[in-house]
Amino acid sequence: MFRRIEPAPAAGTLVFDGRSIAFQAGDSVATALIAAGVERFRDHPRDAAPRAPYCMMGVCFECLVEIDGRQNQQACLIPARDGMVVHVQTGARQIPERGHDR
Repeated sequence: MFRRIEPAPAAGTLVFDGRSIAFQAGDSVATALIAAGVERFRDHPRDAAPRAPYCMMGVCFECLVEIDGRQNQQACLIPARDGMVVHVQTGARQIPERGHDR
């Protein structure tokens, strides 16, 4: 669907749901994923509808993914880094229960 206007050499590789994706210098995580043909970044928590970036500037929150084990990361605002592990975010964020230390 999208293609780069000026392709450049890869600056690194991230892993998206087990798939290696090369990215260019200056790419956000969302840019790298879109350029690689990824169309589903998360599932809506209510009806599981697939969602993908809309605004690409941090306003709409449609690009939420899990990055290196952290949920609710805005892929459009986070620079791609070599070795990142990114996953589709499924449903609502999971909040870990706190232990009772008493």
